[in-house]
Amino acid sequence: MLNVDEMEYNTGRNHLIMKEYGRHIQKMVEYLLTIQDKEERQRNAYAVIELMGFLNPHLKNVEDFRHKLWDHLFLISDFTLDVESPYPIPTRETLKAKPDVLAYPKKYPKFNHLGKNIEVIIDKALKEENPEKKQGFANAIAYYMKLTYSNWHKELVHDDNIQSELSAITKGELEFNTRPFVKHRTDNRNEDDYGSGGGGRNSGQYRKNFGGRNNGGGNNRGRDNNRGGGRDNRGGGDNRNNNRNFKKRY
Repeated sequence: MLNVDEMEYNTGRNHLIMKEYGRHIQKMVEYLLTIQDKEERQRNAYAVIELMGFLNPHLKNVEDFRHKLWDHLFLISDFTLDVESPYPIPTRETLKAKPDVLAYPKKYPKFNHLGKNIEVIIDKALKEENPEKKQGFANAIAYYMKLTYSNWHKELVHDDNIQSELSAITKGELEFNTRPFVKHRTDNRNEDDYGSGGGGRNSGQYRKNFGGRNNGGGNNRGRDNNRGGGRDNRGGGDNRNNNRNFKKRY
């Protein structure tokens, strides 16, 4: 019969340092600390490392995963394990050390409503020597400027305003030759304003076709209703003919 006094509860155990490895790995590391022979302790340390890697196969996809295993081994032993490691042995100070503050890039755009990235694109467009690529840059920049204006305002800006602002930014070196179509949520333009963009004539033609399909469907229903009584009056004549044809074929 099991003695209740010999049972071990979690409340009586020491703190589990790394829960992802479990209690058994921590007990193995604690056993390593009790081994007096250095060579035997080193061999057992390598065995524990292999077992830790086997229990966490996802670490194999991480760069230098064995380095992480050795760091975890020293962390579980509270940095008191005296073994040789193929990697720099971490200390308690390096664990608690805070990383350096990341240098935040300080960029002050000249045109806040367009952002800093548009200035980089404009500089690249001005340095482009190929006229076709330079024109493509100008058209893309104009489209982005109009899209930005549409996102931040409740009205749609005219293309002349975009061109005047682009000329002011580039000192007249860039001019776009397309009409950048940007559909605004409060756009009340006529259908023929941007017919080539696929929003006007095509949509009207779609409505016409859609209406024709509705009308056709209505006529079909009307014809079905008109002919429905004839079928009912004939009774089962059509069904008997169908049955005769079915028997002839099979």
